[in-house]
Amino acid sequence: MSLDLESVTDPATYVGQSALTTVAIGELHFETGGYLPNVELAYETWGTLNKTKTNAILIQHALTGDSHVASSQLAPEAGWWEYLVGPGKPIDTNKWFVIATNMVGGCYGSTGPSSLDEHNRPYGSRFPFVTIRDAVNAEAKLADILGIERFHAVLGGSMGGGRALEWAAMYPDRVSGVGVIACGGQSTAEQIAFAQAQVEAIRLDPNFKGGDYYGGPAPIQGLGIARRIAHINYRSEPELNVRFGRKFQGNENPLGSPVAARQGRYQVESYLNYKAQDLAGRFDANSYIALTEALMSHDVGRGRGGQAAAVAKISATPFIAAVNSDRLYFPEQSYQLAADFGPHTPVHLIDSPIGHDGFLTDLHQVADEMIKTLGL
Repeated sequence: MSLDLESVTDPATYVGQSALTTVAIGELHFETGGYLPNVELAYETWGTLNKTKTNAILIQHALTGDSHVASSQLAPEAGWWEYLVGPGKPIDTNKWFVIATNMVGGCYGSTGPSSLDEHNRPYGSRFPFVTIRDAVNAEAKLADILGIERFHAVLGGSMGGGRALEWAAMYPDRVSGVGVIACGGQSTAEQIAFAQAQVEAIRLDPNFKGGDYYGGPAPIQGLGIARRIAHINYRSEPELNVRFGRKFQGNENPLGSPVAARQGRYQVESYLNYKAQDLAGRFDANSYIALTEALMSHDVGRGRGGQAAAVAKISATPFIAAVNSDRLYFPEQSYQLAADFGPHTPVHLIDSPIGHDGFLTDLHQVADEMIKTLGL
């Protein structure tokens, strides 16, 4: 997977740039005991960091997302929160300096399993186990290099919401406001169960080879099955039924015959096939496992006396949002998180029929509340 990255060594040269950039953050000690001597983080920025470095906002991506939150002159493709970030938009880059990183363990420029070690070999199965807290520690090192001592806000959706919450828990003096969108304070048993099925689908692919498949065929079949399982959770049952129902794909007939397995597909099958092929063409299977297991580890209360006790120690102003049709992170988790922040912490509901992905498509519904709450 090739990326056109701009490497920089002088912090003064990258503050304010918008192209995908990578910077060496040095060594990283992982929560479960792993260690890497040289780690790089890739990131993008929008706007200009002011002289006092007090106008920074950190935005966190979801599981297979990336740092491309919005377009810019140097990267004109539309981003995944295009309507949210930019000049004159809810997060106004005429005022704010926005930064988005690619999570360590991923495959969009930050050090991950497909990265080369000091001997020019891909890490593969030797890459350390990553947790959400490891990702935050890596980002804190990047913030140090940039000279950002405190973020005005850290926010994200789905896994990005978990990373934002961990920022507020791990570095309370460095976060003024925290936005947790379509994510709870921990991964539930059901979420872990669905995630485990995805991980096993990849590991059972004959091409996986224990994670050391680089130089040969990639385990794209297993990765495709993982994506199918995940995407069903990202969308709602009513949306899939209205959009596809039981319709056949084109002239295909999915009913089969007495003497052969069926050859045709329903439209919803074709849709899931497309999603699987799309991910296989842009994402590394080892990174999918690494980030999925990191999300499985998400628990703000781990080692802190439980979720309520951990959240009670967070000093950042919370903004909590949920999607009313979400069946991956049920709104009840957001309500529990809000209650842990205090009895006067509201949950802002996004009214979307599509399910979990409503945090991507419809956050504009609660943008005014977000601006007011986080002082944007």
